[in-house]
Amino acid sequence: MTAIYEGTVIRRTEGKRTLLVIVIVAILLSAYPAFVLGYTWSHVASASFPGGRHGPLDAYRHTLASAVVAFTLSPRAVELITLVMEGGAKRSSAMDQHNNRIGARVGSEARSFAEIQPAVYALVQRGAVGASDPGQITWLPPADWRQGLLW
Repeated sequence: MTAIYEGTVIRRTEGKRTLLVIVIVAILLSAYPAFVLGYTWSHVASASFPGGRHGPLDAYRHTLASAVVAFTLSPRAVELITLVMEGGAKRSSAMDQHNNRIGARVGSEARSFAEIQPAVYALVQRGAVGASDPGQITWLPPADWRQGLLW
């Protein structure tokens, strides 16, 4: 498209504008997950919980991330993410779903962002193997814990 303004030719390239919009949208869409993951992993890295995958540390990671998402977006967002990420009939998926629900509740009830991490940490300290109480964090037995690349 070409426009003339006071004798000056101004050229707008629609392709460049479209690319700019796509880049801006991509940056904005990646900023939120980067924030949630960065915040969560910074606390996971300094936590004293054992267990890698499927243990207390994994439960802490899931619960904390879900609490952050519920606080900053909504508990419904946690439900949708859990539906996409934690499908399947494995025990580890059931554990993650359980802990994500608890995190969603923590985030939705928090009055400030600063309350989230200490509340989640305290809940994990009171968690247990195979807990079925909807308010108690759960994880798998130690024989099922796995070390992961980032654990």
